[in-house]
Amino acid sequence: MSLVGVDVGGTFTDFVVVDERGEIKTLKILSTPREPEKAVIEGLSAFKFSEVLHASTIGTNALLGQMGLEVPKIAFFTTRGFRDVVEIGRQNRPRLYDLFFQKPRPLAPRELRFEVDERTLPDGTVERAVDPRQVAELAKKAKAAGAVSAAVGFLHSYANPSNEEAAAKVLREHFEYVTTSYEVAWEPREYERFSTALVNAALMPLVGRYLAELKGYVESRGGRMYVMASSGGLVTVDEAARRPVQLVESGPAAGVIAAAELARMLGEGRVISFDMGGTTAKAGTVLDFQPAITTEYEVGGESHRGRLVKGSGYPVRFPFVDLAEVSAGGGTIIWRDAGGALRVGPLSAGADPGPVSYGRGGIEPTITDANLALGRIPDLLAGGRMRLDADAAKRALAKLGDPVEVASSALRLIDLEMARAIRLVTVERGLDPSSFTLMAFGGAGPQHAAELAEEMGIGRVLIPPMPGVFTSLGMLMADFKFEARTAYPKDLAKGFAELEERLSQQHKPDYYIRYADVRYKGQGWELTVPVGADASLSAIKRAFEEKHAAIYGFTLDKEVEVVTIRVFAVVRRTKPRLADPPTEGNPQISEKEVYFDGWTKAAVYKRAELPLGYKIKGPALVVEDYSTTVIPPRWEATVVKYGALELRL
Repeated sequence: MSLVGVDVGGTFTDFVVVDERGEIKTLKILSTPREPEKAVIEGLSAFKFSEVLHASTIGTNALLGQMGLEVPKIAFFTTRGFRDVVEIGRQNRPRLYDLFFQKPRPLAPRELRFEVDERTLPDGTVERAVDPRQVAELAKKAKAAGAVSAAVGFLHSYANPSNEEAAAKVLREHFEYVTTSYEVAWEPREYERFSTALVNAALMPLVGRYLAELKGYVESRGGRMYVMASSGGLVTVDEAARRPVQLVESGPAAGVIAAAELARMLGEGRVISFDMGGTTAKAGTVLDFQPAITTEYEVGGESHRGRLVKGSGYPVRFPFVDLAEVSAGGGTIIWRDAGGALRVGPLSAGADPGPVSYGRGGIEPTITDANLALGRIPDLLAGGRMRLDADAAKRALAKLGDPVEVASSALRLIDLEMARAIRLVTVERGLDPSSFTLMAFGGAGPQHAAELAEEMGIGRVLIPPMPGVFTSLGMLMADFKFEARTAYPKDLAKGFAELEERLSQQHKPDYYIRYADVRYKGQGWELTVPVGADASLSAIKRAFEEKHAAIYGFTLDKEVEVVTIRVFAVVRRTKPRLADPPTEGNPQISEKEVYFDGWTKAAVYKRAELPLGYKIKGPALVVEDYSTTVIPPRWEATVVKYGALELRL
């Protein structure tokens, strides 16, 4: 049985194939951003497969207005008197002194928001049941106005969803796509719950068609297809199409899962996952082999220095692997501002036209061009299929000043930008980055890993095998993961048991992972903490106060309350086995001029030739298909288990 992992990035689409004998093959081709399925199908056509595991950011791109995708018209059905909640939102101003700031356009315009005469009380009592005839009349009006998807969000449906269920039953007679808020966000806070339902309703037609096309192609060749969710687990295509809101951070999550699995194999309990590709760089943390999870996200919004700007997008309440993302990739453009200062990003050359050195029409220098001009990467990429033009890169850099000086300064600036992302998932979460190992991958990650680690005070770096396609490998290492949650459980142990029972009726889990959203009574927002076998309030309070002290530096002498509990049912999959390299070998060594603080001769090694235990002193380059590891002066690399490279100062 051969497996294929597919990761669609902003610049490249990556494929990792594990065949029946356990042999691993890789492929990297340029993405087709406006029609991402084309690159996927093109790559899949080169392989025989029985299963395809896929990560996609089509949902995020659609809500950002990218790829030429248009969000369909959505009708929203809500409790009478709450029609405008989704437009009023929270009074968060992303730019406090911007007099011209405008909130994101409501996904359902006011003329497509309909009020239903129903009421459920906070304790779950149904004071007024839904009248199916009223819902049917409103549905006809919505259809006549051009709505193609419907969302239902009633007051207090987290306490009792029966009214939402009754309305949805009627709406499904009129709409192909129907979302209820309790299905996607079974928790309090009307605005966030309603917003999650609307985002899901907006994505259902777009993601449904995209997945249906790929699934049809895969099944036509006798295979099955699964999708990576933002929580870091695989789900079925049907589940992804029903709740596409869980695919918003699908691709980046796979990279953290790959880092977590390799950390487990190597016995590394504290790892920072760092993925630098062609367009962005992503950072996440792995503690005790589990990626950190968050339940808040704003899709389609802005980010500032890797931090999501609250109030700039559409809130989504769903489990996500906790990530910070910055506009820092190989395609990030280098430029000068009006004052003449050198800047990097946030704009990217992407896959089309790409860096100047690609020879595809790019005219603005990028980070890839800078690395090439400084001799830090070879002039062949993508397994030798793409030749880079170093002279063109230098000419483009020369427009901004001395090409070597510009390139060197740009690399320092991009490292500082990426350091911000690492600080967001460590320092701002109460974690000391110097106590972690940095695991760097992506096409550009190993080029910057050592100097980035030095900036952060991290003395140890791991470069995994096949770093250029490691995210795709991560999908092959992922398990199935299905989530359920409930709000304000009266009995914690019973609540967790009921969620596990509900999940066990649909799946056959090997084990469960429990979380609780906890706060001090009177606080407005919660912290998500893991819950072990002891689900007592006292045990959860200890975990909450430990996290509260780590993040905020204090605890309060107050009662705590559990707002939401959630359970992941995990179904294990057979993972591909990574082999150790041979214990003996005689790698060929060449030399080239590389710029660090000045031009110096650096040894060049082919990674495939390095035996287990082999040591390399910097300055040196280790080249392989799709990536190059830069070992600066004062650093030393050792080949360890599974062919990973361990770099130390």
